[in-house]
Amino acid sequence: MNECNSCKEATETCIASGQFAFSHLYNHEKTMNVHIHDCYEIYYAISGGKQFLIDGNCYEINDGDIFFINQFESHYLSQVDTDIHERIVIAVHPDYLKQLSTPQTDLDYCFHSHDKHSLNNKVHLSKDEQKYFMYFIYKLKANQGFGSDIIDQALFAQMMVFLNKAYKQETEKKIAATKKQTQYHTQVGDVLSYINQNIQADLAIDTLASQFYLSNSYLCRIFKSATGTTINKYITAKRITISKELLSQGYSVNETCEKCGFNDYSNFLKSFRKAVGISPKKYAQFNVT
Repeated sequence: MNECNSCKEATETCIASGQFAFSHLYNHEKTMNVHIHDCYEIYYAISGGKQFLIDGNCYEINDGDIFFINQFESHYLSQVDTDIHERIVIAVHPDYLKQLSTPQTDLDYCFHSHDKHSLNNKVHLSKDEQKYFMYFIYKLKANQGFGSDIIDQALFAQMMVFLNKAYKQETEKKIAATKKQTQYHTQVGDVLSYINQNIQADLAIDTLASQFYLSNSYLCRIFKSATGTTINKYITAKRITISKELLSQGYSVNETCEKCGFNDYSNFLKSFRKAVGISPKKYAQFNVT
């Protein structure tokens, strides 16, 4: 299987093929703002550290960490501590994973069982698990020629079974243990929770600052320091995430605009197109379930 040269190329290849694509990267790419994809993303850190913000949860990235991000979760690499960061990024089409699943084996599990309070986007692989995961990557890289499509599918299915087992084991430990405190300022955690629960409301910075008895400048400063992005960018990304879900459920563009908190219809169209790449109407035509 041919590997891609960037995260963007892997995502585009995945969507075009309706299957999966991967990239093995070493150099740091220009960090994108808070964003979402129409496909799942598996992000595996081999070396070098960063910080991930995934749908309001902050994660430190250590060697051997692997992240599972579904198509509705906004995410952002909010901190970089080295110029060289070796990682594997796999883009997976949701429909393809459903086709490979069976009533006994749900390969979607690692993408749709996230308890936000338990920080379950992240799993740390043991040394043996890291070697086993990389075994699949190297086998996919080397697989070419006659029958490669069938072997690609078999390798990918086996890899997803392995990753779901690792995910289940890790999350069971987290559920049994005391829930860890979030890794960012308590005030920011409260602000994020308030935004997520009141996404339809007026979330102007003045309003949020008044709600938490903070000055505008202090609120903006601690939010950016903890998450790596601004309040307005986070709110927009969250609203776009919700709008995608609503459009997929059959809501009209006007209903979606109102329900996800965009008071200005033209601003909604502009923000959606910028984040997703197509208009809400066109997105709904191809994604209604």
